[in-house]
Amino acid sequence: MHILITGMTGFVGGYLAESLLSQGDGTVYGLSRSGKWPANLVHLKQRVQLHSCDLCDVATTERLLRELEPQLIFHLAGYAHAGRSLREPDAAWAGNLDATRSLYTAVERWGGRPRIVYAGSGLIYGEGQSAAERFAEDAPLRPANPYAASKAAADLLSYQCARVQGLDIMRARPFNHIGPRQSTDYAVPNFARQIAAIERGEQPPILETGNLAACRDLTDVRDVVEAYRLLAKHGQAGEAYNIARGQSFSMQTVVERLLARSSVRVEVRPRSELLRATDAAITQGDASRLRQQTGWQPRYSLDDTLAHILAYWREQPMT
Repeated sequence: MHILITGMTGFVGGYLAESLLSQGDGTVYGLSRSGKWPANLVHLKQRVQLHSCDLCDVATTERLLRELEPQLIFHLAGYAHAGRSLREPDAAWAGNLDATRSLYTAVERWGGRPRIVYAGSGLIYGEGQSAAERFAEDAPLRPANPYAASKAAADLLSYQCARVQGLDIMRARPFNHIGPRQSTDYAVPNFARQIAAIERGEQPPILETGNLAACRDLTDVRDVVEAYRLLAKHGQAGEAYNIARGQSFSMQTVVERLLARSSVRVEVRPRSELLRATDAAITQGDASRLRQQTGWQPRYSLDDTLAHILAYWREQPMT
């Protein structure tokens, strides 16, 4: 099988390629805007053929589809920063909606019949009303920022293209996922990097944070890519599938569990400039449909994942 991953060089793309290759699922190709491997993914260079492609360029995307003839496409590419999207909404809409629309147009023009797993976001549901609420796939969409709104629009586009144009698209809605190699633009790896820096004496024993009261449904990235693989095999065209643990954890709990794994004494200091007015108080998903149709179960506990993230940052070169 020829398998194509858009957004190959992003956080999730590397883990998905590793999983597909380890399972022998087929020949893996990747697309990224630059066509260059980041340092943390160079180990894939000899096993994944990487192509430079701006998905908003329909002609180039169509040419590559004709050349590679993928039978399966994992569409991971997109704008990824919820908070930053408030400052750069045009980039969010272009990266999430326009790029997705262009990809589907290129698939139609090519004339192939690949299965497509569209990677959306659980943030399209907005904020939960209570700690007991878990969003199911039929919950109303209430996106609170341009990132979430553009993901919601691309999700609805995927439904339309599946139902009307007949494209074989599964809509994945992953909630927050974390793991080693994730950018420090995100809270959990940022905490872990700071703790590792404090342990090495590179930073004063002060952990700077944003809002620690926010609660998030956190899943290991390796469990998320396993859900993508299972959806490719068992998902139904046009259907939406939450990918979530079904349990939320406060950022305060995450910080405490990370600090419990360190021998240094650290002062936790929230900074007002790191607080986001649109941060949802609590988000968590109901992944019953995914579990029932594919048999998916998360393999990594939160403590397992946090231990791996902290170990990763401890292994990074000193700055």
